[in-house]
Parts: sequence; structure tokens; C-alpha cells
Amino acid sequence: MLTRRDYLKYTAMAGAASALPIGLARALESGEVIKRAIPKSGEQLPIVGLGSSATFRTIAQSDDVTALRGVFQTMLDNGGTVFDTAPGYGASEEVAGQIVQDMGVQDNLFWATKVNVAGRGGGAADESAARAQVERSFGFVGKDPIDLIQVHNLGDIPTQLGILREYKEDGRVRYIGATYTGSRRYPDLAQVMRNEGVDFIGVDYAVDNRESAEVILPLAMELGIAVLGYVPFGRTRLWSRVAGIDVPEWAMDFGADSWGKFFIKYAASHPAMTCVTPATSKASHMLDNIGAAYGELPDKATRKRMEETVDALPSA
Repeated sequence: MLTRRDYLKYTAMAGAASALPIGLARALESGEVIKRAIPKSGEQLPIVGLGSSATFRTIAQSDDVTALRGVFQTMLDNGGTVFDTAPGYGASEEVAGQIVQDMGVQDNLFWATKVNVAGRGGGAADESAARAQVERSFGFVGKDPIDLIQVHNLGDIPTQLGILREYKEDGRVRYIGATYTGSRRYPDLAQVMRNEGVDFIGVDYAVDNRESAEVILPLAMELGIAVLGYVPFGRTRLWSRVAGIDVPEWAMDFGADSWGKFFIKYAASHPAMTCVTPATSKASHMLDNIGAAYGELPDKATRKRMEETVDALPSA
């Protein structure tokens, strides 16, 4: 008997798969999703997940969020589990929480959210407001404990990370961490990594944005800190640079038959990277993204070739 849930699942997948190469469809059917271990626990996570900024955020704030259900279903049906969100991403966290509760899949997801009620310019956070924000996150997803909560953009680390430690000690949060995108405060992020005992960090990393690989990613490996990789497409920058250009034939050797997989496989292949979380609001894009978690990842020599290829492209 075909249930309503099965119908939604298969129709969403059929629509997404129709736009993809046959090779990818076969890889998804026959392969095993690549996973990486969280260093502090050994728990395995798929190397590709889903973010909720950019277009996901735009759709979440619209009157019709149906497409986002298809994105979640596509990710879950193809081995993905990691979802990264934040109260600062408009309605994304609230809408996503309602969707996954309606689907009954919240316990199948590795739910990563954030806290940041610090003032402008990194000013002091209101402790009661921070706690209230965390409690709203529990209400949105209907899951306790939440898998990961990070301090967003290094906002008042002493106050907000201290609060997260309490939640972790009480068993309501499994992992804690801190995020920052943009190199300006990498030294501050490194200090947090060295001194605060975090389980995770979230940081920007892309084939044309490699600065975090100079200090931050090696430090994560040294200290045994898991990494969520953000903006592997440089938001829209990389798409602008490859517009009208075919993916190199040699990239097919490691399964990169689209620029999306090329960019994600590059980011995911750094040995410090635990999971890359590109945002999308389309099931077809989610299927292409999760395809990067199958097959092979580029080795060191191939990564260098990828860098040289992108560096030679016109600037965005």
C-alpha cells in the first residue's frame, strides 16, 4: 500500500532525479555515503549536509515552504543527516523545525543550531535572552537533546559558551562549539579552539577561499575538533566564475560530473573537514550536493589541480 508519505517521497525524488546524470543516480543506488568521525566521540557523520541560509532562508520566509520538505526528504533518502541552522537566519530554524516535526524525522537528523544575542560589534550578551533563545530552539525542533549548538560568529564567548556548557552538562546538548565566517577574527577563533574545549567549529572554506586551511583547519586536526564547512560555493561567487564553462573531464575520475560536486568534494576532502553544509531550497540541487558524498574524494595532487583550475578562472 502506498502511503501519503511514500507518495511524497517518491514524487519528490522523481522530480529531482530527472535532472541528474544517470551515473549519479547509479552511484546513489549502489554506493555508500562517505562519513567522517567526530573526533571527541567517534560518532560518524555523512560528509555532506544541508545549510539554511541563502535561498533556504528566502523560501522559509515566503508563503509557500513546500519545496523545503522535498529538500529534507531528498537528503534523508540519500544518506544525509546533518542540518545546520541558526536563529539569525530569519525564519529558517522555526520553519525547518515545523517541517521535520510534521514529517516525523527530527530524530533522524543531526540538528545543529546556534546562539547569539550579543550586542552589535560583539558586545556583551544578555544571559537571560541567550537562555530564552536556546529554549526556543528546543521548541522549534521538538528534540531534546539537540545534537549541536554553537556560539554564532564568536558572540560573547564567555557568557554564551558558558551557558552551552551548562546545557551539555545537563545532557540537553550533545556537542558545543563556535563559528565564524571571514578571516578577520580567525585569531579569536583559534584562541577559543585552544582554550575553551569545544567539540566543533564552523568555518568558511572553499576552493577559492582557502585561508582557513592555513591555521584553523590544521589546528582543528591537532586538537581533535570537528569542523562544519560553510559556504563551499563562496555563496554565489563560484557559480559566477564558472558560468558557461564545462566541468573538466578529468574531474569525472573522482565523480565530479557537476560544478556543485566539484566544489563540495574539494571542501570535504580536506582531512579536517567533518561535514560540508551548502544551503539550497531545491530538491534537485540537494540531490546533486549529496552526490558529492559518494564515490571518491580528490587526493592531494588532485586538490592542487582543482585549485589551479579555479584560480585560472575569471574573477567574479
